Amino acid sequence: MAAHKGRRLRKTAATTAAAALAVAALSASQAPGATGASDPLQTSAGQSTPVPEASSADGNATGNSPYYTDLPPLNSPVPSPSSTIGTPVSRGEGEAGIPATVLDAYQKAEAELRASKPGCNLPWQLLAAIGKVESGQARGGRVTADGTTISPIIGPQLDGNGFALIKDTDHGAYDGNSSYDQAIGPMQFIPSTWAWAGRDGNGDGKADPNNVYDAALAAGHYLCRNGWDLSTERDLHRAILSYNNSTDYLNLVLSWVDYYRKGTHSVPDGSGGVPTHRSDDDLPRTSMPAAPHTAEPTHSKPAKPANPPKGTPSPRPGTPGSPSPEPTPPAGTPTPSDTVDHLVSPDLDGTELTATAGDAFERRIGARAVTKDGKSVAKVRVRFTISGDTDATFTGGERVATIATDAKGIALAPQLLAGEKAGTFQVTSVVVGHPAKGVGYTATVTPRPADKLVRTSDTALTCTPGGEFAGQVQVKATYKGAPAAKVGATATLIKSAANPTANIAGPYFKDANGRPVRTLTGLTTDADGLVTLPKLYADLFSGTYLLRVTTPGGGSVTVELKVSVLASASASPSPSPSASS
Repeated sequence: MAAHKGRRLRKTAATTAAAALAVAALSASQAPGATGASDPLQTSAGQSTPVPEASSADGNATGNSPYYTDLPPLNSPVPSPSSTIGTPVSRGEGEAGIPATVLDAYQKAEAELRASKPGCNLPWQLLAAIGKVESGQARGGRVTADGTTISPIIGPQLDGNGFALIKDTDHGAYDGNSSYDQAIGPMQFIPSTWAWAGRDGNGDGKADPNNVYDAALAAGHYLCRNGWDLSTERDLHRAILSYNNSTDYLNLVLSWVDYYRKGTHSVPDGSGGVPTHRSDDDLPRTSMPAAPHTAEPTHSKPAKPANPPKGTPSPRPGTPGSPSPEPTPPAGTPTPSDTVDHLVSPDLDGTELTATAGDAFERRIGARAVTKDGKSVAKVRVRFTISGDTDATFTGGERVATIATDAKGIALAPQLLAGEKAGTFQVTSVVVGHPAKGVGYTATVTPRPADKLVRTSDTALTCTPGGEFAGQVQVKATYKGAPAAKVGATATLIKSAANPTANIAGPYFKDANGRPVRTLTGLTTDADGLVTLPKLYADLFSGTYLLRVTTPGGGSVTVELKVSVLASASASPSPSPSASS
């Protein structure tokens, strides 16, 4: 054991010293416009890099759960694709190789973040490093074809017995424990964090913490929140510490990022190596209640945890990670949050907000923390959450933001962005970790308007009974004279100019099953304000009929349709119907 510990200490010294420099270079090399110039954040050899205070939207991702402490091999990775499924590979090959499905999940998450949050500069090697430390790459890649772990990965219950104390938040839905929370899945999210950070990474319509595609994408968005730029050392460290608030954890993750940066390769699913040492090996193990499903333990064989660099403070593995990452004060000492009685709106403009689809809300929402006698409370963490059936977000694409109150007790949420989906949503604010009454806002997204519609062609629309109209109707929407893009439109075959209800006979569109429909909704104009309607068909009744297209904002155009046995002989243009606004 002494010899083994000595090897691990030497490896710590060798890898940790270079890790911070290497990761800054790695992230910078992937940033837009990188040219290979030296990184201004690099430090001289031997200098200690200060560790910034952890910041988190809701405690941290894992609740400071235990993690694997195995360090990377001293030798650089050497690809060796000789392993077969189900066959354990050698130490060097297994450490450098990442199971194929797991690696694909990391790289797809990086690509999605590069498009949705290009300023974050997330490298997939960071996701791989966290996945290694948290679950040994989903236990060596024991996943199904769609990326779901063969059996759930569940950490120990966070009951305060050597770990953080986090009482149940999901009624056991994810971890099978209705008393305390447990970290779940290959990226080890606690249920309360997954509830808002979870993502659907494999396109199956649900966010599953035990699916590596979902978990990797969620971890990417989690690390990219708060406007962090991971090509800078300070934000990179903040992001990692927000995942698990420990200096040991930070150094270990940086070591694995550096290792994967030097080269890696995919190995068959199920053939990756699984680490054997974890951060709680010196703590007494507590029994976990039986879950309704079979769950292998997230970690296994005990050994000593990695030691931090000399002189660097390291939080205990059991530092509480639920609702706030701040140090726990001595018993009996009230925190600022404890003195808050309720939250109020910081202005007198009411709590209703309105914006047009695609725009930003002009008004910033916020909350002021006050005591029972109305005094403002500073340094209180307030969490704002968007809920409702719209795609509205805060700046940065998140639907949750946590902001500390200032000296006046006010926390201002990031600017609200309306998104493209019209409707009403709510923004609630609560004090993190304290049951004070919050304040809520109602926000409405109105459709993009168009005040005028015109048909783009003057060709007469005629058809024989039972036939198909030649050509398709196209209209152009404008607003105050300019093309109106992304405007919703409705097309209806109406009974008459005076009666705009849908007709029950005459021309019709077809739905996906080929059945007649006489009202179309969900149409949207393109970047030039144009929308082309589907083909029109005639039933067996002759006559003159009307098609009306309308948009929010008052735009409307009526098009005449003629069904006649003589229609085939008529080919001369007719005047275009007038547009009304």
